[in-house]
Parts: sequence; structure tokens; C-alpha cells
Amino acid sequence: MGTVPLVVVGAGGFARETVGVVRAGAPGSGWTVRGILDDDPALAGATVAGVPVLGPTSALVDHPDASVVVCVGNPRSFTGRATLVERFGLPADRYATLVHPAATVPEDCRPGAGSVVLAGTVFTADVRVGRHVAVMPSVVLTHDVSVGDFSTFASGVLVGGGVSVGTGAYLGAGAVVREGVRIGEWCMVGAGSVVLRDVPPGEVWVGNPARRLREVRGVEHLLGRSGSASAP
Repeated sequence: MGTVPLVVVGAGGFARETVGVVRAGAPGSGWTVRGILDDDPALAGATVAGVPVLGPTSALVDHPDASVVVCVGNPRSFTGRATLVERFGLPADRYATLVHPAATVPEDCRPGAGSVVLAGTVFTADVRVGRHVAVMPSVVLTHDVSVGDFSTFASGVLVGGGVSVGTGAYLGAGAVVREGVRIGEWCMVGAGSVVLRDVPPGEVWVGNPARRLREVRGVEHLLGRSGSASAP
């Protein structure tokens, strides 16, 4: 078992999947899950995925010796990780990076602090993945892809070579992105969409081929605060 305690922030599906990564023996992890923090008062004292809920997110200050991974966010509210990370104000070395042993991630493609990569994912060559990125099962990121902080890849996303994915972008399950395309910051690509051209920041694109549906709501304050893709 690992020797460094890990606190998981969030008690939803992504958090439970992340606990599973630790239990599967993420390479070089050295962590054991101490518990979960979640702001739902109904979870106080409960057990999630066999792990105790230690309290609300504000209780993180009670665990200064623990590594942290923030596992919140869904298509209806995919800015949550960025909001919590900003509020915590922790240095990068407090955050764990977790890669499932059944994922293929070469050493030169290691994701940044706080990122989680689930089983069946494949990074090929010279893939750059930023901080606090969520990569669901069976995602494929091919050569020279660049991914900004706080991005989310739902299961089965396929990304061609040389694609740039902006900070906070959300790519829905089964989306396909053509090589060389730029995905703007804080945008959303719908499930099953086929992206053949650049997606501007802060927009929702859906369909095959993908086209603009509307603006993303609630991200106006985030647009322009970071580059289109951040290095780990």
C-alpha cells in the first residue's frame, strides 16, 4: 500500500472512479486514500466507495500533510474544478497526478498536477496535458496534441494529431476532433460530434459535422484569463 495520504475532493462518479485508480495501483502513486471532502451536508459521516466522507471542502485545511485531487464537474457545471482549485490556493506539489495502470501514457506525455487519466486511455507521442485535466476511459490523444488546464474528455473521445484544446474545454463522449483543429477555452463539444474546424472560445458545438449551437453560459468571467493551452 502507499504511504502518502490522499484526499479526494468531490463524492460523485468521477471521485469514485479516481478512488478506483488508486486501488488499481497507479504507477508510482505512493498514495492511500484518507477520505473524501464534499459540501453536500447529507453526506456528512457517510462512506463513499468504501472511503469516509471527512467533511466539507473547507475542511481541507485540516489535512496539511495530504496530497489532493479535485474530482468535481459535469456537463452542466464543468467549471467546478477551476473554482475549487482557485479557492484552495495550494501549490502544485500538493496535487496528485493519477494514471490508471491500464492506460498507455508514455513518460514524455505525463499530465500535469491534479490530472486523472482513467483506464483504456492512449496518449501516443509528444502529448502535452495541463493541470487538473479529467480524462475518462478509452480516450485517444494522438501525436502533438496540446491540452489546457481544467479540460475534460468524456469517454471515447478521439483527438487527431496537432490539435490544441483550450483551458477548461469539455469534449463530450465519443466526440471526434480532426487533426490540426483548435478547440477554444471554456467551450463544449457535444457527445458524438465530429469537429472539422476550429471551435471558438465559450461556444457549444454539436453535430456531424459540428456547428455552433449557442454560447456556454456562466463562463464569461473565465474567458481570456489564460492561454489556449497550458503546459504541465
